[in-house]
Amino acid sequence: MDDTEIRINGIEALNKALGPAAALRFLTLLHREPTDYVEISRRLYEGQTIDEIFERAREHWKE
Repeated sequence: MDDTEIRINGIEALNKALGPAAALRFLTLLHREPTDYVEISRRLYEGQTIDEIFERAREHWKE
């Protein structure tokens, strides 16, 4: 999956989960405010082992 596909899939997921207005609001908030990517990563990977994270990444790796 290239960067364009990731952007499109991400926007589609936001629209589906939040609806168009809230998705746009969310994207605006991300763009406007500094983001603590370390804290986001901690929340995303909480409770997962490194092996689980790498296995999931390996499944999506381009060969």
